[in-house]
Amino acid sequence: MKHTLKKSSETQVIVTIDLDKTDLATAKRVALQHISKNLKVPGFRAGKVPANVAEKHADPLELANHTTEHAMNIALNDVAVAEDLRVLDRPQVDLKDFKPYDSLSFEATIDIVPDITLGDYKKLKAKKAKVEVTDAEVEEVVERMRSQLAEKKAVKREASSGDEVNIDFIGKQDDKPFDGGTANGYDLVLGSNSFIPGFEEAIIGHKTGEKFDVPLAFPKDYHADHLKGAKVVFEVTLNEIKEVVLPEVDDTFAEKVGPFKTVEGMREDIRSELLQQKEKTVEDQFKDDLVADLVAVSKVPVPQVLVDDQAKQIEQDALQNLMYRGMSPDQYLQQQGYKDHDEWHEKEFKVAAERRVQAGLALAELSKVENIDVSKEELDQRHALMLEQYPTMKDQLDSPDARRDLANRVITEKTVDRLVELNS
Repeated sequence: MKHTLKKSSETQVIVTIDLDKTDLATAKRVALQHISKNLKVPGFRAGKVPANVAEKHADPLELANHTTEHAMNIALNDVAVAEDLRVLDRPQVDLKDFKPYDSLSFEATIDIVPDITLGDYKKLKAKKAKVEVTDAEVEEVVERMRSQLAEKKAVKREASSGDEVNIDFIGKQDDKPFDGGTANGYDLVLGSNSFIPGFEEAIIGHKTGEKFDVPLAFPKDYHADHLKGAKVVFEVTLNEIKEVVLPEVDDTFAEKVGPFKTVEGMREDIRSELLQQKEKTVEDQFKDDLVADLVAVSKVPVPQVLVDDQAKQIEQDALQNLMYRGMSPDQYLQQQGYKDHDEWHEKEFKVAAERRVQAGLALAELSKVENIDVSKEELDQRHALMLEQYPTMKDQLDSPDARRDLANRVITEKTVDRLVELNS
């Protein structure tokens, strides 16, 4: 076998390969072994047909095709090993010449993992934000807890701020209902600012059983383009009014919401929980910033095949998320002001995919430089944890591919932790 290699880009090479009789003879033997498994020849059991007999009974075109395929696969594998190529995808092959069992010439375009040049990853710019919990944040949690334990009593008076009302409403624009503007049996706390300005205020002063119209205009900065600044009318039916009686914040209240004997103990626990949440958020953001900085100071070429794969995954996740939210792709395009799906793909999926690919390649290179690996004990421990969380997925989690993915994930996590250690 002879081959030449030309680098067409940092992420792709073109290999020209010439095979001779010896190479093709080896591939032919492999092809005959494959064909003979399904070949029926009188006097021989299925799968037991000798190669020399199989050749006489095999379809010539099928044998030539199998020989060509095996010859090219074997040659490409040998070239990848010889040239130390980390192949990303099935090569695109262009057959140039084939003289049956005498010579074969072809060209292959191969996507490869590029060479990554890391910058100074020990002096990155990212800094961890300071964390603090304010008294106002603690009281906000307390107020939510009060709302959860509030008593609600139906009343026969006019609705006032602070009441919870149950309403039916139909929102109309130019006398036609618009998407997302209709609901039945909707519970709304007046003064919660859950609706656009003016809606809740318009219910105050009305009594149970009343039907009335609420003319309003949507804010000019409203998230849905088709409703920005739109003049609408809500047809409202007031079904019920409940007075919301909030409990006093005392030691009795503290005992009801948790294992606390005093209000002070309850507030201390809330503050501690909020602090942990904020520290986790800040730590995660710090890690993201460090990885972004690592990519910024390094040379990380982006293989298009990896970007395309990531973009497809991101798109699938986005579409699934929209489905959960009850929104169609067309509605989202309109909301974001995208002219079509291509613009959506370009501005969201492609950009995010490129960032993920660059981050993954940079971290993979860093794990090699820092000699970061995962031990069998670590992998078994994480695998056991995954089985605890997803017991119904044991077969999938036990597969070699799943364990390999898990190992890569653990190595990535350890690499990011090392990056934090070096920049703290």
